[in-house]
Amino acid sequence: MPTTQTRSPRRSVMRPINRFLEQWVPSALTFAIVLTLVVAVLAMTLTHTSPVDVVKGWGDGLSGLLAFMTQMCLILLLGYMLANTRPVRKLLRWLARVPGTAALAYVFVFVVAAVASLITWGLGLIVGTLLAREIAVVARERGMKVHFPLLVAAGYSGFVVWHMGYSGSGPLTAATPGSFLAPSLGDKVIPVSQTTFSTWNMLAALAVIVVCGLLFFLIRPRKDDEIYELPSRVGSEADDDADDEVVTPADRIDASRILTLLLGLGLVAYLVVHFVQGGTLTLDIVNWSFLALILLIVRSPFELIHLTKKAASNVGEILVQFPLYAGILGIMASSGLIKLFSDAFVSIATPVTFGVLALISAGFVNFFVPSGGGQFAVQGPIMLDAANQLGVDPSIAIMAVAYGDQWTNMIQPFWALPVLAIAGLKMRDILGYTFVTLLGSGVVMAAVLLFISL
Repeated sequence: MPTTQTRSPRRSVMRPINRFLEQWVPSALTFAIVLTLVVAVLAMTLTHTSPVDVVKGWGDGLSGLLAFMTQMCLILLLGYMLANTRPVRKLLRWLARVPGTAALAYVFVFVVAAVASLITWGLGLIVGTLLAREIAVVARERGMKVHFPLLVAAGYSGFVVWHMGYSGSGPLTAATPGSFLAPSLGDKVIPVSQTTFSTWNMLAALAVIVVCGLLFFLIRPRKDDEIYELPSRVGSEADDDADDEVVTPADRIDASRILTLLLGLGLVAYLVVHFVQGGTLTLDIVNWSFLALILLIVRSPFELIHLTKKAASNVGEILVQFPLYAGILGIMASSGLIKLFSDAFVSIATPVTFGVLALISAGFVNFFVPSGGGQFAVQGPIMLDAANQLGVDPSIAIMAVAYGDQWTNMIQPFWALPVLAIAGLKMRDILGYTFVTLLGSGVVMAAVLLFISL
């Protein structure tokens, strides 16, 4: 896919940003290592913490997020698996025939990806790209010209609402008893009815979808603009999960749907009992609900194994990063940096401006800690302590950090990498469009946080 070289003002503005990101932004793992060193130095220079105490706090903290790390990896793994099940892929091929014009195609891809992201972020991240590719194939068959980089950008932009939805790691962590946020919440939990499913958050998510959908309609290529279509050699991404050869009795067992169906029904029964007996939504319950859905729709253990292998490659880097985030949290907690940073934030914020300033700071931190769960480990305790000092509702602090995390994902290349790999594009091909999403969503989220703080 060639890089778009239109001479629009938007592209002229974005060119230096493209160049900077591609040449100077290292991997998320490198950021985690550098951030560890920076926090260690800050602990020794800003507090009365010795090098030995820093090392001890770091080492003791490394294993502090093991349970949370597993929960986060499962959300990503199960989301990828769900996106690649046969029913979902068939649904995407059917949806690809819905838009009748190129202008509607861009908006349609964004809205579908946003809805999928609200269900689970791993699903939304992949569904948008797969749908963009399917629509590009259908458009080519119909003789309809669509700009493929804009389709992919629309699919990735749906990710901008993920932390407002069902799999939002920050709100779910705050709702999970005994989580690492519990000490900052007075060993209490904040139910998702006050965060994810609060009226103001759901209206905010709807507003972001409407505003950004309208923006994609407005920035669509016009007649004089260059349009790069999906290359003719690229077709619909057919299912590559070919049936395994069934030869032995053991193979017949592995190819049977009975076992996965029974396990899926068992999980559904557990979830029903959990909620009937007054259970609440937590990270674990979210994961088991997605696992139950996958078990009910796969055809056999063979297919489940294939989907797991396909999705597992996307989990490895997070497994390495989370112990580093836990170590950073260990240094900050043992040295008193959390209190120091929260006091500094309190000195510049007021109860009214707290939400907007927390959004901006979280958007900045997201460049260094692109994982939403990892960012809450590093920044969550600081913002909750600051909110407590200012008398701000902790649900506002949680959602402000969540908003900031999802906001700058639009220009942070970490989560875009799997999307770009599927689409065969580079970050510079979509960045001009996702930057528009950054602006539109940022205005909406800041306005919502300001309004609820009045």
